[in-house]
Amino acid sequence: QVQLVESGGGLVQPGGSLGLSCAASGSSISYYTMAWYRQAPGKQRELVASMTSRGTTNYGTTNYADSAKGRFTISRDNAENTVYLQMNSLKPEDTAVYYCNAQRISITGDYSYWGQGTQVTVSS
Repeated sequence: QVQLVESGGGLVQPGGSLGLSCAASGSSISYYTMAWYRQAPGKQRELVASMTSRGTTNYGTTNYADSAKGRFTISRDNAENTVYLQMNSLKPEDTAVYYCNAQRISITGDYSYWGQGTQVTVSS
């Protein structure tokens, strides 16, 4: 079991920056693909960014939604059991609840865990 707790959301003006954190407990995230999703009112949850596992290193293959490329950066610190999302040049359309996800596919089964979400509002 992995418990995920997001933090860092809030209100920011267009063009501003915000950093989200996702602290994991219960198990190491080292062997999990970590991802950030978001869900705006009336819309489906969508992938924002993900980073695969590369063992105990803090590196992995990253993938970004087109809307996030060049503005958002996902990173992980396995020692701190935390994943981050740095968001720059924020736009009103980035307003959403942002969720952290940990996923692992193994011979014992597929595992996917979600945090409770953190609200990001981009508005002047």
